Amino acid sequence: MLTDLGIAALWEYRSDYAAPADFDEFWTSTLDDARDHDLALHVTAVETPLRTLDVFDVTFAGFGGHPVRAWLRLPRGIEGPRPAIIQFHGYGGSRGSALQELTWASAGYAHLQIDVRGQGGVTPDPVGSGPAYPGHLTRGIDSRETYVYRRIFTDAARAVDAVRALEAVDPARVAVLGNSQGGGIALATAALVPDVAALHAQAPFLCDFRRASLIAGERPYLELTRYLADKRDAVARTFEVLSYFDGVGFAARATAPAWFSAGLMDGIVPPSTVFGAYHAYKGPKQIGVWEYNGHDAGGADDVQAVLEGFRPILRP
Repeated sequence: MLTDLGIAALWEYRSDYAAPADFDEFWTSTLDDARDHDLALHVTAVETPLRTLDVFDVTFAGFGGHPVRAWLRLPRGIEGPRPAIIQFHGYGGSRGSALQELTWASAGYAHLQIDVRGQGGVTPDPVGSGPAYPGHLTRGIDSRETYVYRRIFTDAARAVDAVRALEAVDPARVAVLGNSQGGGIALATAALVPDVAALHAQAPFLCDFRRASLIAGERPYLELTRYLADKRDAVARTFEVLSYFDGVGFAARATAPAWFSAGLMDGIVPPSTVFGAYHAYKGPKQIGVWEYNGHDAGGADDVQAVLEGFRPILRP
């Protein structure tokens, strides 16, 4: 069943989100602080049974100089700097096994798969926070300085710095992408590092927070809803904090060619929140709308469309 507006209404929908006046100043200062730390890039070869790809365990310095882990996969036997794909995973997930997510490297790209801090993988988040609803979404939400996605989005911007420092990569041909949380992180990255070459945001989470908190029927947005149900006096302050992290705000600052997608039966990320970001997006854009799909959106069909769309831009 439909979980949100119908397709005609989605095309008309515009988010009520308004960016705070110092949005850009806040993020410029945050990234400047992160870049005061040495990148501390380490790349270690990993033995695998793969015959067409080489795999490396990568560490680089993210927010606060904290180490962030990633897999790097390179197509074997291809000379010269390659275009690169940076991929971010979904909420609570991880970079997974070295033998997973082989599509992008198999298509000729250098593929950096980030392990988001403090979730299900191997990258810790050494920063504590105040009381939060179980999960990640409300961690540190008392202030913009302590909110967890300040650290995660900064890590993502530093991932672009890291992949551009690799000899195997052409720094002018770097794209960012992800599903769900990964799509939201990729969208933020495209704004924070505005010269990335392309973006794919598949059913992006972390967009249009206020609307999502009112209509989403499933986690993770229910973590925010239940947090505010208990902290009734914190509603205004919470959405003031979240205004610095909303994908609609980042969309209005990103200009790389972008591919969005939404499933109209998505109970996790309401389709209208995706359209809120899509309509605000400043660069060339298109969106895949999947009437009978949920949070998978277009799945492999999305990936095929993006592979075809990225090809003339990134030239793998």
